[in-house]
Amino acid sequence: MIIYEATKTEFIADVTNELLVERLYESYQKKIGRTSKSEINSWENSLHRMSNVMQDPDIPDDTSVAIEFKIPNTSKRVDFLVAGHDGTQDHVVIVELKQWSEVEKVTTKDALVSTYLGGSKRTVTHPSYQAWSYAALIHDFNQNVQDQHILLSPCAYLHNYRKSENDPLTDAHYADHLEKAPVFTKGEIQKLRDFIKKYVRFGDRSQLIYQIEHGKIRPSKSLQDSLAGMLKGNQEFVLIDEQKVFYEDAFHLALESIKNHQKSVMVIEGGPGTGKSVMAVNLLVNLINEGLTALYVSKNSAPRNVYASKLKGTMKKTQIDNLFKGSGSFTESDQNEFDVLIIDEAHRLNEKSGLFSNLGENQIKEVINSSKFSIFFIDENQKVTLKDIGSIDLIKKYAEELEAQLIQGKLISQFRCDGSDAYIAWLDDVLQIKETANANDRGLDYDFRVFDDPNEMLKEIEELNKKNNKSRMLAGYCWEWPKNGRTSTLHKDIVIPEHNFSISWNLSDSIWAIEQDSVSQAGCIHTSQGLEFDYVGVIIGPDLTFKDGQVTTDYTKRAKTDQSLKGIKTIAKENPEKAQALADRIIRNTYRTLMTRGQKGCFVFCTDPELNDYFRERLSMSAAYEDLSPRHVEMVAEEGVEY
Repeated sequence: MIIYEATKTEFIADVTNELLVERLYESYQKKIGRTSKSEINSWENSLHRMSNVMQDPDIPDDTSVAIEFKIPNTSKRVDFLVAGHDGTQDHVVIVELKQWSEVEKVTTKDALVSTYLGGSKRTVTHPSYQAWSYAALIHDFNQNVQDQHILLSPCAYLHNYRKSENDPLTDAHYADHLEKAPVFTKGEIQKLRDFIKKYVRFGDRSQLIYQIEHGKIRPSKSLQDSLAGMLKGNQEFVLIDEQKVFYEDAFHLALESIKNHQKSVMVIEGGPGTGKSVMAVNLLVNLINEGLTALYVSKNSAPRNVYASKLKGTMKKTQIDNLFKGSGSFTESDQNEFDVLIIDEAHRLNEKSGLFSNLGENQIKEVINSSKFSIFFIDENQKVTLKDIGSIDLIKKYAEELEAQLIQGKLISQFRCDGSDAYIAWLDDVLQIKETANANDRGLDYDFRVFDDPNEMLKEIEELNKKNNKSRMLAGYCWEWPKNGRTSTLHKDIVIPEHNFSISWNLSDSIWAIEQDSVSQAGCIHTSQGLEFDYVGVIIGPDLTFKDGQVTTDYTKRAKTDQSLKGIKTIAKENPEKAQALADRIIRNTYRTLMTRGQKGCFVFCTDPELNDYFRERLSMSAAYEDLSPRHVEMVAEEGVEY
């Protein structure tokens, strides 16, 4: 999606006639929604400067210009695009605009600088790195850019920043990034013009802006598929903005903790698809390459099993087993036995360990105690069992008790659900987890559908899976998983008689998330949490219904073989209200987690017809909102537990 598109001549005319800001504002209102006055002022300031840049007779009049391009599969936007031809090749110049007036270098970390933003000094990515990373993402995601060999040339323009001698912005520390994306400052307008003219000697012959905006989006890389390459040192994922900042903080804090014998703990909070697992594995790989003893830790065995399967044949099984550990592995570890422990899905940590929950004291405390540096990636809204005790407050408590310094951060950038923060917020409102400001805005490019027949939903998932084996069926844990038949798909566990529908739970002896034939099996929360797919079809069971205008939960409808709510009946005898509140949150969190596993789309079928109607009504309200409002968005198994 692009906010504004024009030729060079039209763009300059709109600026000269003082029409550009108004047109940008109108377009922004239609496509994005409300915007702040400060952002409007920043447009006026920066785009007037870009108008001056473009007023060069050697930049063709029919050069294409675009403003505010949303990078597919993310919530990030490119400020300014210039498209044309150099006589041989199509080019799009990407210009990252900054109004900064001062910068301090951060030479202890890669690609970071310090500047004043929002009234305080903050560490952010260097403008050159930011421009390059955005270009890399567009190339990775946009099929037209790849197939038509459209070259992307990034740069940054800090029009209020005047360089000084030995300037920090262009310090030798940033040489690699400056080479990939040069930075231009106040007084260097001709240098920026020359950079553009190097690639744009002729006008836009190929409708490049249109090609980029309407390019088919390539499937995003999945972490499980890219892991082997990462361990070999290949750069499989580009970290952007706060991801890069927190990665650098964590990487160097780990090195410093070990060097200075100072126990340190870092907590990174982030919702679904914000890149927590990608950061975790990047840290694992690069800290190992520094010669440190680093382990990836998760309570849920599903991602560890998938990662191990993907690494099979690339390294010895013992090496794989030594990289990936369950969260109950540290009950008898010595203090500071490991250099680094990287805890993914930290909200799933338990108090006790072992098959019978009779080992250790507290998994959070044990992880911090046994490592010199530990980093917890957490989303408290993804707690899905009564045993899940992972919380930021508990991590703080044990960090203080064990005399560890604590650093916190929060990831914002969204890479799943088509990068649509709107869908996540909409889902929270629909499931009545929390009210959101825009209850009807779900993001247009995210494919959400409601099915009246589970057979049709399965058929659609099977068809989509033929493309790349990245579509799966999921279900709420409302059907038993008896021991007999756990290795045969002939045994149908989930049966919905009124639709003549039946399907088996995923086989106990398979890596369900990646085996080709498993598309016709259903996974549950324990085998899907921590993983991602392109599309998911979610069967919502009778534990979630709609009655008297409210989404309601009923924990008695959960399968007896599900251990998520083990002990809830005992709690209910003593305190029914507490039991209901605990179970209610777990059930809603479970479906929220299942419904955010798909990067491109989520389909639902509800066994309760009224809930199905409710979802369809909310979908209709969303469509009406998008059509009629000013806003028109174009974003659009637990370890040791069996079913």
